[in-house]
Amino acid sequence: MMPGGPSADAAPEAPVLFAGDPHGNFTPILRACADHPPGTLILLGDCGCAAPLPRLLAPLIDAGWAVRWILGNHDAETDATWDNLVGAAPEGDIGLQVVTIGGVRMAGLPGVFKPRVWYPRADAPGEPIDPPQAHTRAELAAQLGPGDGWRGGLPLRHRDTIFPEDFQQLATLRFDVLVSHEAPTTHRHGFAPIDALAAECGARLIVHGHHHESYAATLPNGIAVRGLGLSEVWPLPR
Repeated sequence: MMPGGPSADAAPEAPVLFAGDPHGNFTPILRACADHPPGTLILLGDCGCAAPLPRLLAPLIDAGWAVRWILGNHDAETDATWDNLVGAAPEGDIGLQVVTIGGVRMAGLPGVFKPRVWYPRADAPGEPIDPPQAHTRAELAAQLGPGDGWRGGLPLRHRDTIFPEDFQQLATLRFDVLVSHEAPTTHRHGFAPIDALAAECGARLIVHGHHHESYAATLPNGIAVRGLGLSEVWPLPR
C-alpha cells in the first residue's frame, strides 16, 4: 500500500516531480527521485507495470516518497497492466479529483479521447467535430451487448476512455495544475476542451504525457504547458 491517501498534503518545501510515460521503464524515474529529498512523484499515465507499482517503486516509497498517478491508454490494455496499477495502488489515483500537494491544488484528467465515445477534434481544418456518442459511462453501457462487459462494468478497452461527464465533474472544481494524459492544443495532436477546462477552473499550468515529447509552451490564454517525454522527470517550479 502506498503511504498517504490522495488527499494528503506534502510539506510545502518537499519536491513535487512529474514523470512522463514510463512504459515499464522506471529506472530513470528512480534515479531522478534519488537526487531529491522525499516528496511526491506524479506519473502521467502509461505506466505499463509488469509487476505491482508499489513493488516497482519500493525504493522510493521506502525512502518516504508519496506516489500519485493517472491512467494512460496503455494501462487498460490487459488485465495485468490494469491490476498492477489500479488494483495494486488505488490510493495513488488522482483521476477526476483535486488533491492538494505542497500547497498546490492539482486535478487529474486520466485516459484518452476515443471516437466510439467522444473525439472533440476535427480530422482536418474546417471539418466539423462529431458530437459525443455517449455522454456518460451509464449511457455507453446501455449501448453495449450483454457480453461486452468486464468485471461487472464497462469493457476494459473503455476503462481509459474520457467521457463528457468527466469534464463536467472537473469543471465544478478549482485547481492550479491540470495533470493530463492527453495534450492541450499546444501539441499538434492536442484538444481544445482541455484548454477550456484549465481556463475555467483557474489553472496556471497543464502537465501532460502520452505523446512522448518534451516541450514547454504557453496557451494563448496564458496557461503554461509542459509535455514530458518517456520516463522524463520534471520538478514543479516553486
